[in-house]
Amino acid sequence: MSAAGPSQGANNAPSGGSAAAGTDASVGAPIAMVAVGGNALIRDAQHTSLQDQYDAVCATAAHMVDMIAAGWNVVLTHGNGPQVGFILRRSEIATGQVPTVPIRYAVADTQGAIGFMFQNAMVNALKRRDIDRQVVTLVTQTVVDTKDPAFAKPDKPVGSFMNEDLARQLAAELGWTVMQDGNRGWRRTIASPQPVRVIEAPIIERLAREGIIVIALGGGGIAVEETTNGELHGVEAVIDKDRAAALLAIEMKADLLMIPTGVERVAIRYGQPDEKWLYDLTVADAERYAAEGHFGAGSMGPKIEAIVRFVNARSGARGVITNVESIARALKGETGTWIHA
Repeated sequence: MSAAGPSQGANNAPSGGSAAAGTDASVGAPIAMVAVGGNALIRDAQHTSLQDQYDAVCATAAHMVDMIAAGWNVVLTHGNGPQVGFILRRSEIATGQVPTVPIRYAVADTQGAIGFMFQNAMVNALKRRDIDRQVVTLVTQTVVDTKDPAFAKPDKPVGSFMNEDLARQLAAELGWTVMQDGNRGWRRTIASPQPVRVIEAPIIERLAREGIIVIALGGGGIAVEETTNGELHGVEAVIDKDRAAALLAIEMKADLLMIPTGVERVAIRYGQPDEKWLYDLTVADAERYAAEGHFGAGSMGPKIEAIVRFVNARSGARGVITNVESIARALKGETGTWIHA
């Protein structure tokens, strides 16, 4: 491994003190793209109400302000899987009473609702710390290629579980694809293509460089196709949040991609007697461990993939994976798993 341990991650941090002096002090500061996972909103099955979600967002916002106080300009994105599932479930229950909600509108709905939670919580957390910064939420569109192989084999389960008869009935009535998801029942499936371009990336970068905290790209963005004449049309697909965050971080020339998740650091052989926690990885290290199967496709794998893509595309940039509670310590180089060239 490289001798550049997590403490080198701290060298990515800005110098010159706090951002509390106001927006002028943040103009030109380095940009961090922060992709917060779904655990930032729903901690467990007993805390799923909107008030529970908002309370969880408030806790996350307090840690995000630590990052802003350290001098970073921040663009924040978030997951939306459970929330889209709730919208689809309501739509299923109301079948025949009101029109069914297409996925693209469910993603748009969650960008607004979750964006409001983070925007409101961030404003309040900044006020408590006497930091003068503006916060804005942007509804964000992500271009996908309709020739992406994912469209030929939709395999991303969404929405609620149902029995086989209902699943097949809805598939026939609504044109869905469905599959059995383990022993828990049947679910709708949808394509999860690779993100190609974030339409609003130039706007997001401009706002971030002016010191405005931007909440954008929720749920990976609303999937759209771009026609030959430049028009945009929504498509029924969902985009992996971490992959989209890496793309946006590249497009807006960010300095750091941070992916807060449920653990303080990444491990190989997780949960086994010879478990090993990782502090510092080169891209080559990360790719080797991924090839050996240490990172699950539904958990840590996309996060490692996203940071590797970002670091490879941005000379001198770094990525870090940690939990929300450890953001401030990670930025000081005390924890987290840092990935670099």
